[in-house]
Amino acid sequence: MSDQSEDKKRFTSVAAAGISFQAGSAAIDSATIMSALVFQLTGSSILVGAVTAILRFGWLFPQLIVGFLAQRSGSTMKYYVIGAFGRATCMAIMAAILIIGANWSPLVLSIFVMALWVAYAFISGIVAVPYNDIVARSVPSTLRSRLLATRFFGGGVLALGVVAIANWLIGDLPFPMSYGVIIAIASVLMFISSFVFTAMGEPESVTAKTAKPSFFQYLKDGVGVFKTDDRFRLFVFAQWCGGAVLMAMPFYVVYAANAGFNLERIALLLGAQTTGALISNPLWGWWGDKLGKVSLLKAIAFGRILPPLVIVLTALGLFSFSSDLFYLFIGLFFISGALANGLTIAVIGFLMEISPNDKRPAYSGYFNAITAPAFLFPLLAGIVAQFFGVEVIFAISMVAAFVQFLLLTKITAS
Repeated sequence: MSDQSEDKKRFTSVAAAGISFQAGSAAIDSATIMSALVFQLTGSSILVGAVTAILRFGWLFPQLIVGFLAQRSGSTMKYYVIGAFGRATCMAIMAAILIIGANWSPLVLSIFVMALWVAYAFISGIVAVPYNDIVARSVPSTLRSRLLATRFFGGGVLALGVVAIANWLIGDLPFPMSYGVIIAIASVLMFISSFVFTAMGEPESVTAKTAKPSFFQYLKDGVGVFKTDDRFRLFVFAQWCGGAVLMAMPFYVVYAANAGFNLERIALLLGAQTTGALISNPLWGWWGDKLGKVSLLKAIAFGRILPPLVIVLTALGLFSFSSDLFYLFIGLFFISGALANGLTIAVIGFLMEISPNDKRPAYSGYFNAITAPAFLFPLLAGIVAQFFGVEVIFAISMVAAFVQFLLLTKITAS
């Protein structure tokens, strides 16, 4: 088989696996489905904030250890297998509990849901390093943004079908059984994604065959990278601000519920978010490959100022949407979906770009472990919301988005 044919096959396999996972992850979106599930089970703003915090921190923190192990072994597929199949299994168990235990007390269900969500998040974190490494070795830099855009576009189309099913289930099945079936669909899609990606196999490693460093040396090298690589360091600082922007995400649902939005229509917000991501994908794919990942990062950071700004202005009474509440939140989730996809394409693409080929697992581990604590901010936001109101969270998110934009303007394209 020719190299060109092999590259095309790998592009197709990565895209197909990504499409299936993207649709599955939409069914358990932390800002809509999971936040609504936890809010209805507990009524706690703190636990709603914990949903996003746990997901992001769990996704990032394990990467320091996985990056070290993968860098030493020179092979990363085995770690992908553990993480990909493990997270799908967690969702299958959660779905079974919500369906079988539909009549259990909300307290018992809350404990199971939160425990499995923690397990899902941390097991998912095992996937990131091998995924970035294998994709970077399988797809040329000039095609990576379009690959990710293809993944999100196809996943978005499939996710719209999931949204339609979710909207029907929430309307026709009792709570929480309806959420259990939705999460079961997510699990099936994740299993399909895992099988497709692993069937592709792992391309030949370019990791240097040198003496294997100790974990202490690995950490020391990470400190050295942070000190000497200006683009890496600024990217880390910008990502910390990104964590503060993200703290508001689960509270759009809380704000909407408090303003009178019927949570039985939560699937429509997920649909708006998915549609925004879907429609914007061609733009982000073209932008990242043609205008550069740094340019895309800056544009997305500037755009992320808008959603919290709208909430702040509304809370201050400068805008009144009392008669158009439904359309306000549909619009906000549409924009948020578009920006979230653009951010993912830009962050993954830029991290691949600044990571040396023979040290990519290590760089992914360093970056994601250093930035992991920033994604605990939504948990802090839950406490702030409990005592000071959700409006304060949106103000902080707005300021953080602006600071992130300023930091990214200091990063050079090459």
